[in-house]
Amino acid sequence: MPHAEVTASRRVDDDLRAVLLALWTEVTNAGGAVGFVAPVTPDVVAPLLDALVDRVHAGQHVLCVLRVDGEVAGFAVLAMSGSPLRRHWATVLRVQVHPARQGQGLGRVLMEGVHRIARSLDLEFLHLTVRGGYGLEGFYEQLGYEVFARMPGAIRVAPGDDRDEVHLTCRM
Repeated sequence: MPHAEVTASRRVDDDLRAVLLALWTEVTNAGGAVGFVAPVTPDVVAPLLDALVDRVHAGQHVLCVLRVDGEVAGFAVLAMSGSPLRRHWATVLRVQVHPARQGQGLGRVLMEGVHRIARSLDLEFLHLTVRGGYGLEGFYEQLGYEVFARMPGAIRVAPGDDRDEVHLTCRM
């Protein structure tokens, strides 16, 4: 396996933004459940990415970047809570690995890196949601997550195609 590492980033420069935009677009168009429904163009993804980058720069989110042999291969986001009552946990958002890198165990590497970063921030547990119908719950359960809620039909992929939003949590 190539050298893979996950690092925390509190700044996103123009070069990294361009790579993240291309990655997010390609993941979506390959069928990834990361906030959009394929097909999308970079123009569709850019506003959500820019809002995410703004929250990273404001210290509200931590960008967790997966690099393989120095090249960005995926990312996830730790969305920190602004509430003083919830500063001991975060929500994991936008977990994605480039389609060309799928099947190499890099999703696990990415999430293990997210967990390491979360522990370094003294977080006690993480929350995430997945779109029902993809079988993603099993992947996260292997990483120690437990399903604690399911919102039937919360995600409308297309008219007549509503999916459950499944909530999972993991103690650090």
